[in-house]
Amino acid sequence: MMKTVLTNCRRIVVKVGSSLVTNQGAGLDHVALENWARQISLLNARGCEVVLVSSGAIAEGMQRLNWRTRPVALHELQAAAAVGQMGLIEAYENCFRRHDLHAAQVLLTHADLADRERYLNARATLTTLLALKVIPIINENDTVVTDEIKFGDNDTLGALVTNLIDADALVILTDQSGLYTADPRRDPAATLVAIGEAGDVQLEKMAGGAGSSIGRGGMITKILAAKRAAQSGAHTVIASGHEPDVLLRLFEGAPIGTLLIAPALPLASRKQWLAGHLQVAGRLVLDEGAARAICSEGKSLLPIGVKHVFGEFQRGAVVACVSEQGTDIARGLTNYSSDEASRIAGHASRDIDALLGYGGDPEIIHRDNLALL
Repeated sequence: MMKTVLTNCRRIVVKVGSSLVTNQGAGLDHVALENWARQISLLNARGCEVVLVSSGAIAEGMQRLNWRTRPVALHELQAAAAVGQMGLIEAYENCFRRHDLHAAQVLLTHADLADRERYLNARATLTTLLALKVIPIINENDTVVTDEIKFGDNDTLGALVTNLIDADALVILTDQSGLYTADPRRDPAATLVAIGEAGDVQLEKMAGGAGSSIGRGGMITKILAAKRAAQSGAHTVIASGHEPDVLLRLFEGAPIGTLLIAPALPLASRKQWLAGHLQVAGRLVLDEGAARAICSEGKSLLPIGVKHVFGEFQRGAVVACVSEQGTDIARGLTNYSSDEASRIAGHASRDIDALLGYGGDPEIIHRDNLALL
């Protein structure tokens, strides 16, 4: 299965975690960086386009500043990122230059991908760099990011970049061998999951918490990243970055780590963008009938199916559609402001004119502007 899925990939996103890049926080592991640069250069020579999402700026900054524990204060985290980003990109540039490749630094925040125009600009920049055979090195823009606009971890960022550029596969390199049925550090009977389906809720139950004090993510963020990457039809591999020639062997079909297959046809580009929103302007709580209509029947969201409206937003904003139990169902572009939506919620579309005093769309969200999660 690994061979048939990965050997024909022509565009991949590789994400490497902080513990690998910084050798568990001891400073940049230049041997590891050189090893990945060598493998990526060989893949590039075979006609495979590679984007590298690399953690490590904050961890490298901590090492340079002689900080032994990750700070909590936002301004200290941003200072560490600013210091560490210099060393991280310089190291990558030197490694790729030795293989006659240029590298490009691309720093992103969620706001860059939440705005449609900036989303398209980021996509155009990355695809142009790939066409020029430049290796984009992407990280979250930690020097300016705030809690409201952060991705939360680079696993999520890797998945969103995979959607952004329509990559065939996402490879998440970590200090673990892959996904286990339980935490192997605590359960000696845990076994490696060789293959699964991205989005399988059972996989989320298997995943544990954060694996180290250096990074922000854990196995659960990787499982959720695979689910997100699958929205554009990309398969995900979670594997150990310590495996010899792991990238080359993966794309030669070697069964390494955990392969999570994308189960469905990819979402259209516009719906990928909608589904990728981590922050939304408001929430619409749907009754059971409306939830079933949009999830199972592919219908638009009508006012009569909305029970509650939360948040303040304007027409055209991205809002979350949630069940009465609080489960996220979909993201969508609303045809009405929060005030208007509140006034027509629970009413038939034919009553909109009388309720608002003017005509409007019969749907709160048209099905073309709905992306299921």
